[in-house]
Amino acid sequence: MGKIICLLGKSATGKDTLYRRLLEDDTLGLRKMVPYTTRPIRDGEQDGREYFYTDEAGYQYLKSQGKVIEDRAYHTIHGLWRYFTVDDGQFGEMGGNFILIGTLEAYRKLQDHFGRDRLVPVLVELEDGTRLQRALDRERGQDHPRYEEMCRRFLADSQDFAEERIREAGITRRFCNDDLEQCLAGIRQYILACCRVESIIPQQ
Repeated sequence: MGKIICLLGKSATGKDTLYRRLLEDDTLGLRKMVPYTTRPIRDGEQDGREYFYTDEAGYQYLKSQGKVIEDRAYHTIHGLWRYFTVDDGQFGEMGGNFILIGTLEAYRKLQDHFGRDRLVPVLVELEDGTRLQRALDRERGQDHPRYEEMCRRFLADSQDFAEERIREAGITRRFCNDDLEQCLAGIRQYILACCRVESIIPQQ
């Protein structure tokens, strides 16, 4: 079975850019695991690329079918937004390695579903001031900026990625994204090392 690379980190740490660059790296051969969300699609996003976009009824239907592996609910100023991973056949071919973007909570639930040995956490970090400026610049570029939601999410990150929670998840490697190319190189080496370890384990 292949590995599942989980890109984790607070908002505006550059996870989306790292995700795209890692997928484009043919030497890694990573496959996408696209999560689902009920939040509105943002400018520049495409359905089936960043997320599969649905609504509350769609979520409840998948939940009733036993297809939801993990889910998170956020009560935003715009209403309830859900993010969730679905057993929809994306990772039916277990011979390859997959990559997704998630939270610590999602990472723990994916561990429970797939097994701890299959998950490779990649925690991306960035200084808070730089992160806030990036988030603000990104929101300004939207046709309908949601500044209040941006601030809510920024503050919530402190709790979601508290040091205690990081330790409880067993995450020890961190990657600072103040230099994209340097950060990308470090993550790439880490992924190759983790996948190489799996490939030399003898079959039982």
